[in-house]
Amino acid sequence: MTVPNSIFLFRAISLRVPGIVLGTLSFFLLVSTQTILSVKQPAVKALIDPPPMVERMSFGYAETMADLMWIRALQDFDYCDSEVAKGICRNNSWLYKMLDSVTNLSPKFRMAYAAGALALTIIITDVDGATKIFDKGVKEFPNDWPILYRAAYHYMYEVKDNKRAAELLIQAANNGAPPWLFALAGRLYSDSGNMELAEAVLQDMIATEQDPGLIKRLQQKIQSMK
Repeated sequence: MTVPNSIFLFRAISLRVPGIVLGTLSFFLLVSTQTILSVKQPAVKALIDPPPMVERMSFGYAETMADLMWIRALQDFDYCDSEVAKGICRNNSWLYKMLDSVTNLSPKFRMAYAAGALALTIIITDVDGATKIFDKGVKEFPNDWPILYRAAYHYMYEVKDNKRAAELLIQAANNGAPPWLFALAGRLYSDSGNMELAEAVLQDMIATEQDPGLIKRLQQKIQSMK
């Protein structure tokens, strides 16, 4: 007995539709809930954390969901859900959880490590969250010197771990970074290169940033170190 091609086509589509619908719906609910809360409570901005293990709800659309979550995170790159001190956000903040979900969905999402981790350490000062994202980035991109360079800043200035910072600088210099990083790495062992590296990374971020508000925050960070 011959089964019409239309039946095969219907079955093929029916097998894919649940995944598409559920994946789209789960992400839509995440974003719309955040937006509704922001509209209803404009004075107290409270964003919903992404669901744990969101990668298990991707239904084969992990990269697409990662892109959408990244776009959502960009809208509140300077959002701190709870300050523990002036200018210092709680560890494992909303932004960290968004970036962690993005990189779980798409481990090779370079911008989430290069820009997202730096936002965590520079803009909202979520030290623990930034450390985790930088560590994931260094693992996924061990030869990407800009990521290594920025991770070195974080370990030196925020974590206060000059040994790890020096190791990252040497790794960066061995992968195409300016050779003067070798000398800076040596100076870090004697605590004499801290300010130079910190200001260099901040100036680099200012040069590539277009948002006037974020540029102002970065400039304030530089001034606070002097």
